Amino acid sequence: MTRLNRERVLRAAVALADEGGIDALSMRRLAQELDVVPMALYKHVANKEQLLDGMLDVVLGGIDPPLPGPDWRDVVRQRILSARRVLLGHRWAYRVIESRSVPTPAVLEYLDSMIGAFRDGGFSADLTHHVMHAMGSRLLGFSQELFDDSRGAGPPDPAMAERYPRIAELAAAAAHDGDSVVGGGCDDQFEFEFALDLLLDGFERLRERGWTSGPGGGR
Repeated sequence: MTRLNRERVLRAAVALADEGGIDALSMRRLAQELDVVPMALYKHVANKEQLLDGMLDVVLGGIDPPLPGPDWRDVVRQRILSARRVLLGHRWAYRVIESRSVPTPAVLEYLDSMIGAFRDGGFSADLTHHVMHAMGSRLLGFSQELFDDSRGAGPPDPAMAERYPRIAELAAAAAHDGDSVVGGGCDDQFEFEFALDLLLDGFERLRERGWTSGPGGGR
């Protein structure tokens, strides 16, 4: 019999959610699937919320890593479409992302790397900041705000800044409207890619112009 560990618990939970939906998942149902008593699960996940966080990180771990290349658009587009394929394979995952008050480590890692793709492509921190908000959850293939750094008012936590330097850089770059909300909903593949390409082309034009949100910056 395979020994119970955190990875086995999380992967079994992902499989159950894929099969029956996130609402059908419970600690008792998961314990039955693993042929253990429910209390055995709590050695690996403290509660249902920690289970959901871990499941989400397992799913996002399936996104292709960024491929280096001279064209930032190719790098960003490939990563976003990979994320969309992953989330379409786990249709419950976007609901978990939406429900989190604090992004999981895998979401933060993903956002940090996407910020890096824009910055390495020649985007200023100012333009990248607005690009991330314009993209919202399209970064992960669905239409819901992801990059909400309005909670980060004031100096960033040193430990967080060290682990996620690109996020910390943007969090300190501009003020935020705390009431701003980007609407939800999903697009089919053609509409998603159509809108994605429009956005990426528009971002490139702004980058070439040296656009800035400051006075006289071209708005």
